[in-house]
Amino acid sequence: MRIYTWNVNGLRSILKKGLMEFINDEDPDILCLQETKLQEEQIDDEIKNLKGYYKYFSFANKKGYSGVAIFTKVEPKNIYHGIGIEEFDTEGRILIAEYEDFILFNIYFPNGKMSDERLDYKLRFYDAIMDYSKKLLEEGKNLIICGDYNTAHREIDLKNPKQNEKSSGFLPIEREYIDRFLEIGFIDAYRHFYPDKIEYTWWSYMFKAREKNVGWRIDYFFVSNNFISKIKDVEILTHIQGSDHCPVKLTI
Repeated sequence: MRIYTWNVNGLRSILKKGLMEFINDEDPDILCLQETKLQEEQIDDEIKNLKGYYKYFSFANKKGYSGVAIFTKVEPKNIYHGIGIEEFDTEGRILIAEYEDFILFNIYFPNGKMSDERLDYKLRFYDAIMDYSKKLLEEGKNLIICGDYNTAHREIDLKNPKQNEKSSGFLPIEREYIDRFLEIGFIDAYRHFYPDKIEYTWWSYMFKAREKNVGWRIDYFFVSNNFISKIKDVEILTHIQGSDHCPVKLTI
């Protein structure tokens, strides 16, 4: 089984930049998208008519903002739109699909750059996801949390770590939260296979950052310790264009 995560920076936009070709070429079993930026009535007919997939969406109350989606060939046993906490669920950042062998979280974690208030919101969001997932881990569930975490974990995960030590996305407090995810029972699946490899998943649209490969690795698959043995590989598909992020592929 092949699961993909991709922040598309607008689903309607990515449709014009090769999303259907990507789906046809890669043929994902499960495709998790973040930052869809649409409401239910704005879903394109191309998506509605996409054959072979069950399609699920979580929408933000605010129009043109946030949003996540899951396209899956295998029908989940259950789908959860959020974690039952209104201040987080109203931004449409969370979809949880329960399958026979694992539970898949598709999450668009908040960005903390706008203000101190948003940074606080981001950190409380991290706490809420950890609390929610920790209960499932204690029940012995196999978990995969994929998506845009909006934080680079280590210096190896961004081009210019020193210049960004005081920038949200690489603040010590944010990096500590990633440490805490690992401490409660998760493994960064990409680093499990490639501890020293330098690849990025996001590049600014400014200063020809992608052309120069001045990027950040902020899109992850975190896999619970009890399930990592089932993972065959994780690949960062840097050649796929269309968004300021590229897709990441996990093979079970």
